[in-house]
Amino acid sequence: MPLDAACLTALIGELRPQLEGARIDKIFQPGRDEILLHLRTPSGNRKLLLTANPSQPRLQMTSISRENPAVPPMFCMLLRKHLTGARILSLTQPSMERMADLELETLNELGDRVSRHLILEAMGRRSNLILTDEQGRITDCLRKVDSELSQLRPVLPGLFYRLPPRQEDKLDPTTVSREAFLVLLDQAPEESTLSGWLLDRFSGFSPLLAREMAYRSSGSTDGRLSDLDMAGRERLALTFSQLLAAMEPGLSQPVALFRQGTPRDFSFLPIRQYEDYLDSRVYESFSALLDDFYAARETGERVRQKGQELIRSLTNARNRIARKIQIQTRELSEARDRERYRIAGDLITGNLYQMKKGDKSLTAVNYYDPDCRELTVTLDPLLTPQQNAAKYYRRYTKAKTADSILTQQLTQAESELAYLESVLESLQRAQGESDLNEIRQELEEQGYLRPKKGAKKPLKRPKLRPLEFRSSSGLRISVGRNNTQNDQLTCRMAGKGDLWFHTQAIHGAHVILWTEGAEPDLTSITEAAMLAAWFSQGKNGSKVPVDYTPVKYVKKPAGAKPGMVIYTTYRTLYVTPEESLAKTLAVH
Repeated sequence: MPLDAACLTALIGELRPQLEGARIDKIFQPGRDEILLHLRTPSGNRKLLLTANPSQPRLQMTSISRENPAVPPMFCMLLRKHLTGARILSLTQPSMERMADLELETLNELGDRVSRHLILEAMGRRSNLILTDEQGRITDCLRKVDSELSQLRPVLPGLFYRLPPRQEDKLDPTTVSREAFLVLLDQAPEESTLSGWLLDRFSGFSPLLAREMAYRSSGSTDGRLSDLDMAGRERLALTFSQLLAAMEPGLSQPVALFRQGTPRDFSFLPIRQYEDYLDSRVYESFSALLDDFYAARETGERVRQKGQELIRSLTNARNRIARKIQIQTRELSEARDRERYRIAGDLITGNLYQMKKGDKSLTAVNYYDPDCRELTVTLDPLLTPQQNAAKYYRRYTKAKTADSILTQQLTQAESELAYLESVLESLQRAQGESDLNEIRQELEEQGYLRPKKGAKKPLKRPKLRPLEFRSSSGLRISVGRNNTQNDQLTCRMAGKGDLWFHTQAIHGAHVILWTEGAEPDLTSITEAAMLAAWFSQGKNGSKVPVDYTPVKYVKKPAGAKPGMVIYTTYRTLYVTPEESLAKTLAVH
């Protein structure tokens, strides 16, 4: 669920004592919508993440390392200018609003102490991160909203910051007493559902919380007001009060809901409405919960954002080659039907005596046909019979030459298409900007991309190593991140006796099981095969064929594209890819 105002209240209650008094040491912007503040606190160095991503806006302490771009964005540079060294005075939230306000004390250009505010608006597609000065004027913001986008509340540098307008038809639940709640309940339409009435009458509640209150009071998430007797109304009022109390610092309980290991939802109190359908997991803190909940999807989204240009360029190149293959296949089919041109030329030559210039067709017995049926040959009336025969012979010769050339071109095009498909598969597995940079460099070396004109030369970073895993028996397993690494891993790093794994007829990573001169056990072989299946296009399959063979039987043809090899004397295992296995065996 999006982080609703009630859950945000509980989260801020947890963060407030950790943040107040902390100093901002460094500022980074690892993603388009997120800011990472490195803090010095009495309890040690911490990292505060503020993200205005429309699908997952939030603030939290984080322990996950995030890769930063080589050149920081302009918004990050501005925050560094104004907030580096600033002290956090307070963290507040307008009552039951999806907003968090960090009040900061810093020095201005003259060295005077001034206050600034860094405001996170966690409001879905209108999420934003805004920096204001001591007068409340907007210094800059992550998303600029002009009068065309919102006449009611533009958000632009130089304007005074104004709070988002409240929903006047909804009440702040923290201001409603138990007695007032019962009065409102008596005035509600009897045909309304409990969850629907709670959502319509009070601000700050998500559908999950509204359903939970309905479930706890009536035993059903679809219960109606007309179904509640006096005791049921008392239970609903009590549940309402308990939910508000659970938002208080020290009383909230960070809970995440999982379905077959996949995170589905979270809240600040136990959720009972799903009963046994979803598994519940309690965390020590909201920050730990949010790290676990968003880690995988956030990494994937960040890579998708940064890899859009590469994906677009590769997709266009792949589609262009696919169309070229279709055209060449059609032309090759026509070229292999060239005998009809030679037969037409022979029939014209054999019947010159009965032809004259100006004839539009020739009908003669086809002596190449076992049944000697007649064949009609189309003629150009502007040409002589001899010229018409020569024209058909030329078309035959041209088609014969085209057969040879097109066969060669088709082989090259299919190889090129397979290479681009493998690069696209590598992009799907990319885990960060360094992976994308290596893929971009590979494509530039292969001539598919041109270096960006005028772009600053990126800082030299150490080359990534292959992904490393340990089998249950302790043997090392390496997985190539991209085609360049696949070549290095298979052709340079692995020994002849080590085992090489790859999905059969499916694009994927090269996987090496390092045998260390011994005979590997069946468990290690199976786990290496499962990793090869997981890091491939077949990761969502149920039975994926994986070939494996000693590295000495794997060869790279001269002139082959990166990652392309041939192999012989192999065995095949059919395995089911498992993400949980990859996480268990991963070497961090």
